[in-house]
Amino acid sequence: MDGKDRGGSTSSPDPKARVPLDVLPLHSTNLLTVLNENGVIQYESPSIERIYGYQQEALVGEQVAKYFHPDDRDEVSTAFQSIVTSEEYVVEAVEYRHKQADGTYTWVESVASTDPTPDGNYVVNTRDISARKERERQLKNTNERLEEFASIVSHDLRNPLNVAQGRLQLANEDCECDHLADVANAHERMETLIENLLTLSRVGKQVSETESVGLAGLAEVCWQTVATADATLVTETEQHLQADRSRLRQLLENLIRNAIDHAGADVTVTVGATETGFYVEDDGPGVSIEERDDVFETGYSTAHDGTGLGLSIVKQIAEAHGWVIHLTDGTHGGARFEVSTSEFTQ
Repeated sequence: MDGKDRGGSTSSPDPKARVPLDVLPLHSTNLLTVLNENGVIQYESPSIERIYGYQQEALVGEQVAKYFHPDDRDEVSTAFQSIVTSEEYVVEAVEYRHKQADGTYTWVESVASTDPTPDGNYVVNTRDISARKERERQLKNTNERLEEFASIVSHDLRNPLNVAQGRLQLANEDCECDHLADVANAHERMETLIENLLTLSRVGKQVSETESVGLAGLAEVCWQTVATADATLVTETEQHLQADRSRLRQLLENLIRNAIDHAGADVTVTVGATETGFYVEDDGPGVSIEERDDVFETGYSTAHDGTGLGLSIVKQIAEAHGWVIHLTDGTHGGARFEVSTSEFTQ
């Protein structure tokens, strides 16, 4: 190798283009803080003025913990102590509120490792995350309002529906009429729509608590709760997932129901494991390539009596877990829904 690329230019860096290490903190958008093992500030980079509003040297010699929000102080201090005392290489990242020069608090994220400087200090890299936290707050408020709206609407719809169902029961006792069966079907569809409305308002919330769930066992439970007629369930997995059991059950029930609705009463539904997660497939007619991008859209349905909400709910539940779902061809030509999970055990 002669150090030149095909264009004849040298591939080695130009010494004149190198930036001295002591210049980097001056131009970093993040705040670099140097703390001693007791958490006393030894150095703050110039970004402190932009992030917190303090002059660069204003906090040097101060105990850093006094500037943490009281509700966050213990958590952040514990994280720093784990850095100082750990005998193994550890990287700690923590989100917390830091006091600004005007007395208010701003959200930041700090990252540090157990690798000290030659003089025994620790470098902490901090970035402003206040904009992200504000978006999260707004999203939380929106979700809460949506759920409240859905609860109110479903309550207001259930009352007249209950009255109508009661009247229908009386009508069935007094007379025989083929039209009453159609009325009962309409009531059942309304009830399904109400349930789906409530589900849609809740399933998109990020999953915060999970447990180990046996996929095959839960699929069997779901099979018993769905009207499966002459259909057959095959489970080909001993896999356990880290999931919210209730929402995973909703996901499986909707996929099973979708298979029966679109592939026929005698369909075979198979639940199994993949290298990255799991799948649910049927041996029905499948879904054309042109339609696959649309099936997860709210309101999209090819069935004349479908709500168009089932697969939308499935996608939202998957995404709330941090999973990815996509539709492909089944082994026997049917529809195969594959869910890629970030963590699973066989």
